[in-house]
Parts: sequence; structure tokens; C-alpha cells
Amino acid sequence: MMSETTIDKKKHRLTWRLSELRLGRAAVILVPMLWLAAFFFIPFLVVFKISLAEAVIAIPPYSPLLQWDSSSAYLTFKINFGNYLYLFESRFYLDAYLSSLKIAAISTFFALLIGFPIAYLIARSGPTKRIILLALVILPFWTSFLLRVYAWMVLLRKDGLVNDVLMATGLIDQPLQILQTEFAVYLGIVYTYLPFMILPLYTSLEKMDLNLIDAAQDLGAKPYQSFFLVTLPLAKAGIIAGCLLVFIPAVGEYVIPALLGGSDTLMIGRVLWDEFFQNRDWPMASAVAVMMLIVLVGPIMYVRNSNKEVE
Repeated sequence: MMSETTIDKKKHRLTWRLSELRLGRAAVILVPMLWLAAFFFIPFLVVFKISLAEAVIAIPPYSPLLQWDSSSAYLTFKINFGNYLYLFESRFYLDAYLSSLKIAAISTFFALLIGFPIAYLIARSGPTKRIILLALVILPFWTSFLLRVYAWMVLLRKDGLVNDVLMATGLIDQPLQILQTEFAVYLGIVYTYLPFMILPLYTSLEKMDLNLIDAAQDLGAKPYQSFFLVTLPLAKAGIIAGCLLVFIPAVGEYVIPALLGGSDTLMIGRVLWDEFFQNRDWPMASAVAVMMLIVLVGPIMYVRNSNKEVE
């Protein structure tokens, strides 16, 4: 039997080993935490502080929360919640939020509809063909985002390639108004963010065990049944990740609606631009941005909980 001294030494070594593991884990987590603090949390606090101020004609165009009156030796702390109250009172901002969510949700759905078969094809291809297909998916990132959107403007205008092809095939008699419509916005968002949908889906589908599909078919499942009962559940993590990577940036998109959409295409990114740079109402714009972030926290928390369930 081991003596008490030997047992105490082993306990001490085990405790020391656990402490080293905790320190190592903390050191690994510290880097991304510092990154988030520097580039997300601190800027968010600055924006939140501005949202509680009042718009003034000055540089910067908002009032300070703390004001020192040297004559009376008073330090006043003034918070303005009027910007947030106005968000709920004004129908304009509510319509902008709802329109942004609608456009982002529909675009995400079509991106998933198009991206899933492409990701499935890449995952089931041979090693050489897979590399080529992945390169084709990533290739648009080598071109400027703004340049790609401008290219769609050229393609979709009345004398553009799309109308020329439709008229040449006899499908239409006169050019269609495609540019400056919501359809053009959907097209631009789906095209731009499609790689963000394909890559997470490919990662999930590539790891899937094909023997499970063979087993389902041996048990009498038809192809569509094996897809819904085996393939789709196993790709759940990739679907959620891809949908979030498309939906979240699409909600706050500004460039695509501004260039491809019409004047009636209302999205919250455009409202933010107008408030910041045209109206010069930084507190109101900051309140809009903070509320948009709160609206988007829900999907992020959902995917976090979903990932825990998958694990």
C-alpha cells in the first residue's frame, strides 16, 4: 500500500498540473478576449455613450455626458433617453428595421437554397476537383467588393447584358426595370454573401460519414427521406453558421441597397448613413446602431446554444 506521503505528493503534482492547464487555457483565451475588447466592446461603449447624448451644433456634434461648471463648481451628469424613446415612437425606424430583417431573411433563404447543393457537390467531389471548386468559390474575394457590385449595375441596367439576352431570345419585347428594385438588392446580397454560406456547409458535409446514408437506404429509406433524416440533421451546425454569416451582415448592408436598390428600398444601414452624414445627428444614429446590435444578439445566442447541444 502507498504511504500517506506518496499520496500527498501525487495529489500535489495533480493539483499543480491542473493549475498549469488552467493557466494555459486562460493564456489562449486571453488573446481573442483582448481583441474583442479592443475592437468591439470599447467601440460599442463609445457608441452607446454617444446615443445617450444630445445633438448639438459643435465638433463633435453631441453634448458631453459630464459637464463641469467652473462658476458654480457643479459637476452635472446628464443622460438623454429621448433617442431610444423616439425609435419606438417613430414608424420610420420600425419600418427600416422590419424591411432590413425581411430582406436579410429572404436573401439568407435563397443563399441557403443555392449554397447547399454547391457545398454538397464540393464535399462529394474528388480531391483534385474539390480544390478547383473551392478555389472558384473563394475567387470573388480576390476582387474588390465595390467593383463586383458596380459590375451588377452594368449587367442589370436597361441596356445591360441581362436585358439584351432576354430581348435576343424573344422572352421580352422591351427592357425590364431590374436595377433600382428590391429584386436587384436580393440578387446582389445573395451573390455577395454566397461564399459565406457555402464554406460552413462544405465543412459540415465533408465530415459526414457516407455509411450512414447507405445504412438508411438499406433500411428502406428513399433518397429524399435519407436526405431529410440523415444529411440535413448532420449538416445542422453548418446551416446555422452559414445562415448567421449571411443574415447578420445583410441586415446592416449599405453599399448594395444604395447602388442596386431604389429610393424606396429602406434598410437600416442606409438610415444610419443618412443620420450620421446628412442629418449630422450622431446620438440618434448611435441609438439606431445600438438597437440593431441588440436585435442581432438573439441569433448569435441561438447558435451558441445550438452548438452546445451539437457538442
